[in-house]
Amino acid sequence: MTALARAGWRTLTLGEYAATVVANPQSAIRNPQSLLLTFDDGYAVLARHAYPVLADLGLTAVTFLVTDYVGRTNTWDARYTWGRLPHLDWDTIGSWRARGFEFGSHGATHRRLTWLDDAAVADELVRSRATLTARLGEDAGSAVAYPFGATNPSVGRLARAAGYRLGFGSVRGSSADAFDQPRVGVYLWDRFAPPLGMRGGLPGAVGRAAAHVANRCSVGTSAMLRVGRRQ
Repeated sequence: MTALARAGWRTLTLGEYAATVVANPQSAIRNPQSLLLTFDDGYAVLARHAYPVLADLGLTAVTFLVTDYVGRTNTWDARYTWGRLPHLDWDTIGSWRARGFEFGSHGATHRRLTWLDDAAVADELVRSRATLTARLGEDAGSAVAYPFGATNPSVGRLARAAGYRLGFGSVRGSSADAFDQPRVGVYLWDRFAPPLGMRGGLPGAVGRAAAHVANRCSVGTSAMLRVGRRQ
């Protein structure tokens, strides 16, 4: 992030992103040194390690929260670590929101929406948005990042019906679809500025392909969680 900031990059707010990139996808090509920076899940370490760095650089971010688990640990997830990981609490979220950081929905319980029936998808989306707007105000319910980046036209339709204005999927989303906006993951191999997936030409294609493969690995996590719920 320091390298990006020194190179003249700036972060967009959700409102700016919707008014420029979504309304006119070609604007991202004309102004390539701006980005919407996002984090999924809302782990507490963001407030200790990420947000202070961004604030010092004059940058902001949007964090998509698993709303039923704010202030709790990640018992919704497969256990990959020795201990469960804490999520941000509402007081911490409020303090960083006052400094210009934004928050949105990552579902109520982080279930893979494409594996659920419409009623369950609607419950995840509506309940999460209701929590966000009650706690943070109406603008906090403007955007959702689908858990695991998994979406389809039905999920997008239900997100619109729930009151969201933007939906973010995986690297293979469509910038022309407000409810399937693409995102480029940043991984261990992205050691340079900008990350591979944000570049043009062959490096960008390779970076986006690698991000897609990494994202597909989440199917295994989804399957493990599904089996666990049945036990």
